[in-house]
Amino acid sequence: MADRTSNLEMPFILPSQAQKHVTHNEALLVLDTMVQLTIAEDRADPPANPPGGTCFLVKEAASGEWSGKDGKIAAWQDGGWTFHQPLSGWRAWFATTGALKVFWEDEWRSVLPLSPRFEGIGINADSNATNRLVVASPASLFDHTGSGHQLKINKAAAGDTGSLLFQTAYTGYAELGLAGGNAFSIKVSDGNMWKTALAIDAGGRHTRPNQPAMRAYRTGTSMTPADGQQTGFTHFGVNRGGFELSGSTSGGGSAILVPASGIYLASLQVRTASSSGHVIAIAANGSASALQVAGASGSSGTLSASMIMELEAGDLLSLHHSGTATVLLGDGSTNLSLAML
Repeated sequence: MADRTSNLEMPFILPSQAQKHVTHNEALLVLDTMVQLTIAEDRADPPANPPGGTCFLVKEAASGEWSGKDGKIAAWQDGGWTFHQPLSGWRAWFATTGALKVFWEDEWRSVLPLSPRFEGIGINADSNATNRLVVASPASLFDHTGSGHQLKINKAAAGDTGSLLFQTAYTGYAELGLAGGNAFSIKVSDGNMWKTALAIDAGGRHTRPNQPAMRAYRTGTSMTPADGQQTGFTHFGVNRGGFELSGSTSGGGSAILVPASGIYLASLQVRTASSSGHVIAIAANGSASALQVAGASGSSGTLSASMIMELEAGDLLSLHHSGTATVLLGDGSTNLSLAML
């Protein structure tokens, strides 16, 4: 039979033992320390003349009589120090911080502070310094106790961020809220680069900076393309969403490179000074489309047409000319407009 208990190492009174009261009193002193344990302070050096029964948590690099007792509980009893190694599950009240802590995995962890304030809360997960509230659950419910419920996300300054971030495998792909400003925005990402899909300012006005829209034209005074020739553009009056001028066409100017697949509203305006009978159509990748304007022989003036078109990212748009006409150039004369719907 062992002569001490397994957990608190209190001495047993052995058969035929003399001075039994000494052993009994030693066990009482251990109980007096461990039961309703209160840690007055955690420190590395022994205090001078502490009250009897006062307990301390010995910090690292302890000195003096506490040297080599790092992590143990030092109790001042009968004019001397006794030391106890805490075990998993021990609980103690830490007087200086007003916190109830439990000893677990070789460290003291807060259980319940004096005030309802926690360093972190993890529900079915571990919190950390950044994510101080972590919930691992199929769903979360924020219910009402009256007419409704508000979820408030506050930031300190206009340039800060207050938002909801949506992730896949901890990589962000969508974000909505006040991201780096006070305009409400919805942003999306491919995992590397973020783009704003929608922004709403304080006046309620919204913008879509990456929604493709453009108006293109060719500089100069006029041109007279040959029958069957294709012409392009030189400038954008409006360009949003990544349109580009790409390559060159046989009749001069460059084709328009479509940045994204989708349904577009296309509008073609053509102004002519003279015509011997002509048709000007939008050509996609060299093939004339159904969007076209036609002028009779001897006609002049401005013609326009619009239609909804389905375009693919990478399509090249130019003008296809049939017949002959003198076409007036410039943004206000001949232009092509596209806007993704």
